[in-house]
This record gives sequence, structure tokens and C-alpha cells, in this order.
Amino acid sequence: MPPRLLSHTKNFSTLLLTWYAKHKRDLPWRRGARDPYRVWVSEILLQQTQVTTVLPYYKKFLARFPTVHALARAKLDTVLKTWEGVGYYARARNLHRAAKEIRARFDGKLPTTVAELQTLPGIGRYTASAIASIAFDRDAAVVDGNVTRVLCRFFGIRRNIQLAKTKTTLWDLAAALVPRGRAGDYNQALMDLGATICTPRNPTCARCPLTRACRARRLGIQEKIPIKTKKKKLPHYVIGAGVIYKGKQILIAKRNANDLLGGLWEFPGGKRERGESLPACVAREVREEVGIEIVVAREIAVVPHAFSHFTITLHFFECRYRRGTPRALECAECKWVAPRALARYAFPAANRKMIQILNQRL
Repeated sequence: MPPRLLSHTKNFSTLLLTWYAKHKRDLPWRRGARDPYRVWVSEILLQQTQVTTVLPYYKKFLARFPTVHALARAKLDTVLKTWEGVGYYARARNLHRAAKEIRARFDGKLPTTVAELQTLPGIGRYTASAIASIAFDRDAAVVDGNVTRVLCRFFGIRRNIQLAKTKTTLWDLAAALVPRGRAGDYNQALMDLGATICTPRNPTCARCPLTRACRARRLGIQEKIPIKTKKKKLPHYVIGAGVIYKGKQILIAKRNANDLLGGLWEFPGGKRERGESLPACVAREVREEVGIEIVVAREIAVVPHAFSHFTITLHFFECRYRRGTPRALECAECKWVAPRALARYAFPAANRKMIQILNQRL
């Protein structure tokens, strides 16, 4: 840790732990005896997702898969359906893969060290450190968005947090501050402080246990820290998709495992090419994806949707099957299903909005 920062650490962890003992959030994975499996599932769900969103999904997931063995035995389709709605589906696929590895390599028990945890799918440095400290009392530091914000403000760090050098400084600082034997509570205290008091906007500094020594607070720059590069404008894509009827059945396709939203089902379609009309886009994409010819009829829904790195406008068209045998050309699987059966399959958010419209017609 840089000397100028080291001199500013007096009572940091003590104040934080005292505050946490009185004000920690009542979260289901913190209740009762610490269960490493529950801690792991909660940490994966909390990646890029707020606690309030996670809570019902955590309860649902644990009810369906109460143990590592139950998760490892499950079919991926079942895992994805249970995860449906919380987003970032790679997390669910990695949980499923990791459960299988834990059963095969570690006799069904989560490994206890940061190094071993990082060998599992979907577990990086932060998640491994969080699990190791909270579930196994390892003296491991964590740095996530909340921790970064608290540290940058308290120590007055005014460097771009996206720079490798700044990230190294933050990890070194976090490691130096961990109170030996109390890392689990300390790390959760940092996360709670960042989530409830040291928030990105309008931090409630008057309620913060660290406010007297906070450099950003003293300088009146708490809302200007942390510093990071402004986000670039996200690219936007126009997507055409077909709700294809053959009699009373609808054709759905499963996305390839390694694709974005891999393993989820969708109505066949894809990106519109330059100069292409939306009906022509739908006909072409369906032909390339599942190998059939269709008649594209009226547009029945327009759904905007945002991903982390791009946005889309998804145009759904009602279509009629014309000829050909559906086959998985640019998808993992395709099948005809009754409209009422759509609820059995895991779909991305934008496609679920289309299903809601279809259900209104039933």
C-alpha cells in the first residue's frame, strides 16, 4: 500500500465492523449457520444484479436446487428455466458446470481456498475471495463496485478506476485493511456500506461511520469520486423475428450454447442487414436458421431491449409456414410447440414479452 494511504487507515476496520454489527442487512444467505453452497449461489446471483432483484430468485433457485448435488444432477434446460428473468444467463450455465466439477473434483463440497475456487467456471478473483472469506473465514480481500467507491472516497483516490494501475492499488489497499480472522464480516460490511450509505449518487455521509476521516467528504468531492472513463454510446441493432404458425403450433429455436443467451429458446430471427426490409430480414433469417420457407404477414409487436454492451429493437412478425422441414442450421435445436406450452421453456426477456401478447389471445 502507498505510504500516504497507509497513514490514513487508523480505526478503519474497527469503525466499519462496529457499524456492521448494528446495521447489517438481513439477507437470507446470512441467516443461520454459514452454508458455502448458499453463499456461492448468492454471490453469483449478485454479479451485476441488485440485492432487491436477487431475493426472490435466490429463494426460487434454492427451493429447486437445495444442494450442489441437486444442481449437478439437473438438466441445463431446467436450470435456465429456474433462472429465467434474472438475466446474464452465462451465470446459470457456469453454476451448472461448476456444480458438476465440484461433484467430480471435490466430492460435492466447495473448495475452501481462493486459488481452488478460481478454477471453477464463473468464479473470478472477487467472487472467489468473497466465498472464501464469508464461508470459510479465509483472510481474503474483495474489490467490487461498492468497495471501490468506499475506498476511493475515504482515501481520496482521484485516478481513473478503469486503469490497471489503479485497480492494483485498490486490491493492495483492500488486502492491507482486512482484519485477520474477521474478513468475512469486514468484507460484507464494506459491501453494505457501499450499497446503503456510500451510494453512487446522494451518499448519506451524515450516517457513515467513516465520515470524520473521509477525504472526499472533507473536500466536498464525494459525488465526483470514483473517477472513470465516460461510457461510449452503445451500438444499436434492429432485429426481425418470426412467430411462425403451422396449424395451431408455433416454431421455436434454441440458441447455441456458446452464443449470447446460449441455451435459451426464442422465436427465429436475427439482425437486419443494410438496405433490407424487416419482412425480408425475417424470411432470410428463418431460412438460414431453421431451413424453411415462410410467408411473412403483419407486424404484431415491437420490443426495445438493452443489454450491457448494446441495445436492440426487436420486431415480431406473424408468419405462416410454407414449406421445408425445420432443422437446426444456425441453432442448437428447433421444434413445433402449442402456444400454451411456451411457458415450459426458458426465453430471453424480449421474447417473453411476445409470449405475454400471445397469451392474451388464448
